[in-house]
Amino acid sequence: MDCFIGKTDFKIEEPTVVTIGKFDGRHKGHQKLLGCMLEYKERQGYKTGVFTFDAAPAARISGTVQKVITTNQERRNNMAKMGIDYLVEYPFTSDVVHLSAEAFVREILVGKMNAKAIVAGTDCGFGYKRSGNAELLEDLSSKYGYDLRIIVKEQDEKRDISSTYIKEELAKGHIEKANRLLGEPYSIHGTVVHGNHLGGPVLGFPTVNIIPPEEKFLPPFGVYVSRVVTDEGIFGGITNIGRKPTVETGSFVGVETYIFNMDKDLYGTDIEVQLLNFERPEQRFDSLDQLREQLKRDQEYGLSYLDKENVLC
Repeated sequence: MDCFIGKTDFKIEEPTVVTIGKFDGRHKGHQKLLGCMLEYKERQGYKTGVFTFDAAPAARISGTVQKVITTNQERRNNMAKMGIDYLVEYPFTSDVVHLSAEAFVREILVGKMNAKAIVAGTDCGFGYKRSGNAELLEDLSSKYGYDLRIIVKEQDEKRDISSTYIKEELAKGHIEKANRLLGEPYSIHGTVVHGNHLGGPVLGFPTVNIIPPEEKFLPPFGVYVSRVVTDEGIFGGITNIGRKPTVETGSFVGVETYIFNMDKDLYGTDIEVQLLNFERPEQRFDSLDQLREQLKRDQEYGLSYLDKENVLC
């Protein structure tokens, strides 16, 4: 996949089918849009292109960190896995803010991305003050010579599936519900770093630690049954998200995982931790012995869940 990150001076020479959006979480609605693009590619031979911004417009305007289900790097990984050919992460500058909706279509989608087909949702918005919509795309299609497919949003219990909906479920610890809306497990990617080295030698549960980026939307602090994707394969595990109050005193938030049936050194490697089920909230224990006994119960719970759900571990 070719990425244009923070660039405005690019030109895709091949004819493309494009879509626009934040793509925060590759949920079922997004998968429907991307699937339609891949169908175009198969039938027409067009390359697939996704347009998004390099940072959330709301975050750039407010100057604050906006929490996201999918970081930019995770979004790139997702698009590559889907077989997307081009990903444009356009800079959210003053020039693009004031670009009219028609100019956005003419100069960027058609001019820079060479769109011969556009796939969009019924609620799409683009251009100055989001003045562009699906109706305008239809009106401009003959003028700029592109096919248009408008995709009706996927729903769950009569509610549109959206990143907002998924965040609500994640915030409640409803991991299984969020995963159903996503159509895949909610995951956290990161490079394994050194922790406090208590897990193995002291507690008997050697763990791997990753640090989530500041913008990553996290579910409630606590212990989760997880599946871990590594270079060595896919393993089951139990993951603690939080501040580890029994052994730490600061405000640092980490993601710590005990991987079942794994004894390889993963320091410095990239892993993906997929959350499957919320077991219990994070808590402080009065002693390491109490923590050790709880970890044994967590392990039993995790192994039972993975076996019951027939999850590879």
